[in-house]
Amino acid sequence: MDNQTYLKQTQAWVREELTRCVDFWLKNGMDHEHGGVYTCLDRTGRIYSTDKSVWMQGRCGWIFAYLCHVYGTRPEWLEASKSCLDFLEKYCINPNANGRMYFTVTADGKPLRQRRYYFSEAFYCIANAEYYGVTGEEEHLNRAKRAYEIYWNLSQGGEDPVGMGPKTIPETRSGRSLGIPMILLNVTSVLRRVDPANAALYDQRAASCVHDIFTYHHKPELNCTLENVGPNGEFRSDVTEGRMVNPGHDVECSWFLMEYANLHGDAELHKKAEEVFRTAIENGWDKEYGGLLYFRDALGNPPEAYEHDMKLWWPHNEIMIASMMAYRDTKDEYYLNWFKRCIDYVKKYFSDPAYGEWYGYLRRDGMPTMPSTKGSTFKGPFHLPRSLTMVDTMITQILSK
Repeated sequence: MDNQTYLKQTQAWVREELTRCVDFWLKNGMDHEHGGVYTCLDRTGRIYSTDKSVWMQGRCGWIFAYLCHVYGTRPEWLEASKSCLDFLEKYCINPNANGRMYFTVTADGKPLRQRRYYFSEAFYCIANAEYYGVTGEEEHLNRAKRAYEIYWNLSQGGEDPVGMGPKTIPETRSGRSLGIPMILLNVTSVLRRVDPANAALYDQRAASCVHDIFTYHHKPELNCTLENVGPNGEFRSDVTEGRMVNPGHDVECSWFLMEYANLHGDAELHKKAEEVFRTAIENGWDKEYGGLLYFRDALGNPPEAYEHDMKLWWPHNEIMIASMMAYRDTKDEYYLNWFKRCIDYVKKYFSDPAYGEWYGYLRRDGMPTMPSTKGSTFKGPFHLPRSLTMVDTMITQILSK
């Protein structure tokens, strides 16, 4: 089959999957009593826990606004986004922590858990920013920018009003985590797109994220990108945390970097981003069963995480985006071949045409964990619909040339 025919057929499947995914969440996840979204859903869409993830309120708020941005505004999408934004505003901001947000709340918004991490603020930020981009409602941009400043200040070592302190005793061990600059890079890209008046600020901060990723985390000499390093990028070979490689994170990071490189016409940076992808996919792909392993050890030692050999949905979504983006930008068949390999795997193991959405968690051999799960505290309408939407868009771009 020639590439053009393959892409057309794959695009048709992608659009079918996207429709099933979106319908699954609109039908089963939206809370019409309290607002927001439930994400702990089983295979059929039955709610098995009513506690709400604050991350997922932001991610759901973003994805439905993003669908409006890409495909045109539909009332049910805008309503779903607004429901999550209103729930976040009413219940998920800690009034005693200067704008910091909770991690989980009850169905009716009572606080359950506060974490030191500031990703709740990141997803609240992009949800409000995207909603502003669609509606032009200035208050949502203001909310996004306030949350963005919280993220930025904390990422630069500012004092955390939550007061929980670092995860480890800093006098013993401190360091850097890849998740901080890579998520900040993505959040910054959304803000730059909807708020071009402040492009100079966003460009400056995005550049600092790119600097940190390549200066501290990406290790060509180790053929990987490390999740955790010392303050100056030191490789801590004597502890499992220091050797941790999360291939899915690295693949996701690679397309964030490719987007930035494309925005600034930086061909050299694009090649470096491709290297991040190549090392992640080649070292993370399970050569026996297929699919991307969840964690690897940089030196081939046993990973500490008990789920290290599972196959999760989201890394495969990131492979779909990154491989298609790299193929679109370079026309290198290497990337299209990885895209094809990933699509073959997800069609066989993750996709569920009978009920919509994807299984979230597979054993190494590809069988879903039992009972099978479509959503959880960490899985909601985000990675899958984002990947399907972006792949659909990129295929259209390729075919139109």
